[in-house]
Amino acid sequence: MMVTPDTEGWPAQARRGSPSAPLLKVCGATTPADIELLAQAGADLVGLWLGVPDGHAELPLPQVAALASAARATGCLQPVLVTFSADTDFLRHVVEHTGIRWLQLHAYQPPPVIKTLHAAVPGQLTIVKTLHLRGGTCVERPFTAAYERAGTDLFLLDTVTDDGRVGSTGQQLPAPDVCALVDDTTLPFLLAGGISARNRADYDSVAGHPRFRGIDVDTAARDEQAEFEAASVSDLARAWRTARHHEEVT
Repeated sequence: MMVTPDTEGWPAQARRGSPSAPLLKVCGATTPADIELLAQAGADLVGLWLGVPDGHAELPLPQVAALASAARATGCLQPVLVTFSADTDFLRHVVEHTGIRWLQLHAYQPPPVIKTLHAAVPGQLTIVKTLHLRGGTCVERPFTAAYERAGTDLFLLDTVTDDGRVGSTGQQLPAPDVCALVDDTTLPFLLAGGISARNRADYDSVAGHPRFRGIDVDTAARDEQAEFEAASVSDLARAWRTARHHEEVT
């Protein structure tokens, strides 16, 4: 049986379409112009960074709140808090202050963090836990079942570099490694790690998996000056046939 999280907080276009319609998450927005561009170009989710030390898109809390509001106002973008923090009191405060209902725990937060967050904000959160792969091995593999029991809604598969960097590495995950890991779990999953419009064909086995729920990109949505580019976002939506790929995007 396919396991899916409650879709109440999911973007409206994903709820309207097929249950298997994948989502396009673009990470690292920092300005209202970024929000507008991503909404027009076909993104479904936008990642806002808070508690990502030295992150290129790290934001102060007031700016996260403002951009989250702007994303919701588009009617098609769901804001996602991307964080390395394991401080549940802090994260609860952020949720209350910003109204964000999607949390992406992108570091090595332990399973009890997820359980505590669900208890603190009952019935209102979609929690995405990143699983990090290096050389075909998932760093968190011994704890995936515990993450599921704690209330994780989706897994996000991403790379960790040889020097330990996580997030926006641009390094591609081999499809066989992805499939091997997700077959040992029961949750829907998003795919990150060097995803682009050009390498969609490398992931036929992943995109065809019954629990595949979409992609998470940063570098692939940007131009050579590291600014978001509408054409790149639209190309991703079309290549991966994400929830809004059929819309007229600019």
